[in-house]
Amino acid sequence: MAETCEHTGTIRAVTPSARGCEECLAIGSPWVHLRLCRDCGHVGCCDDSPHRHATAHFHATQHPIIEGYDPPEGWGWCYIDEIEISLPNQTTQIGPIPRYV
Repeated sequence: MAETCEHTGTIRAVTPSARGCEECLAIGSPWVHLRLCRDCGHVGCCDDSPHRHATAHFHATQHPIIEGYDPPEGWGWCYIDEIEISLPNQTTQIGPIPRYV
């Protein structure tokens, strides 16, 4: 595990792609918490959720930084360096987020 993150330059201000996990909403599956990709705005579910869509998005895209998004938690995580990071800002939610688990 790295002590510093070399990927903070990829953090962007993004618009969330959905009001919940994009893939879970499409298949009618519940999630535990949401994670927001700070490169493209993809909203996916956390690793405690049945399908782990946020991590799957990272593996498909190599977008390294996510934000804890449900509820707005204000922390960031780099998948590559496996380290929690400070974010320059917090993403505003787009309306109420449905709660599942």
